[in-house]
Amino acid sequence: MPGQDLAMAKDVIIEFLRVGSYVKVSAVDSHTLTEVSIVGDPKAGEEMLARAAIRKLEYVMARKDGKSPARGRSPA
Repeated sequence: MPGQDLAMAKDVIIEFLRVGSYVKVSAVDSHTLTEVSIVGDPKAGEEMLARAAIRKLEYVMARKDGKSPARGRSPA
């Protein structure tokens, strides 16, 4: 499943912050200290929001490494 590779291979810290009617989700790679965040509907559930944040983290890290991110996948 997309998003699980990075979480299993490295330590990723996920943080959820409820702000009014939305949730801000931050994902941090503890080795590189790369951080991304997304905003989503709390009704989507923590697992779905966490997967979206991890996919975005994978996308950002691939860009930093000079690799072309997978096409057709939304960075979230």
